[in-house]
Amino acid sequence: MRRRVCGFMNDSDGKVYTSELSLGNKFARGLWTMVYVSLFRMTPRPMHGWRCYILKLFGAEIGAGVKVYGSTRIWAPWHLRMGDGAILGDRVDCYSVTQITIGAHSVISQDSCLCAATHDHGSDAFTLIPKPILIGDSAWIAARAFVGPGVTVGKHAVVGACAVVFKDVSDGVTVVGNPAKEISRKVQN
Repeated sequence: MRRRVCGFMNDSDGKVYTSELSLGNKFARGLWTMVYVSLFRMTPRPMHGWRCYILKLFGAEIGAGVKVYGSTRIWAPWHLRMGDGAILGDRVDCYSVTQITIGAHSVISQDSCLCAATHDHGSDAFTLIPKPILIGDSAWIAARAFVGPGVTVGKHAVVGACAVVFKDVSDGVTVVGNPAKEISRKVQN
């Protein structure tokens, strides 16, 4: 059983685990959390421009016409890139330990999770392994879908509702299920 001891993890076997994240990163995330709670999350639903402005202040690259809903959770906005017209829906969990790029006109639907990190479960330190996520232009990540670390979802691809994706999805492909399996492919012109 692990328990937190002064910022370190301590196992019942006496091993102590330190965080790989810098003090600067922890400070920035602490400041982001305060701003998120006070100026981002509590804003009225249509205030997408204000939320995008706040994300830009924290280093996010945000295109024109982007919509980010107030209930979206973003771990580190400085690792977020969103193309023109992209949408992060209600209650999306954007675990941006490293870069998450969302292409133009792509939609990440409600309750989805973009998880850009995993851990080395074989290491005693349970080492953090960041892996960037790329969502291509005009892709749709449907409600409650999970996109795992290091995954690329191609242009015009669809990840169906509740799908779990740990492998790349090609352009124009629709995947569903757990694990996600291809069910259709758009003919490319």
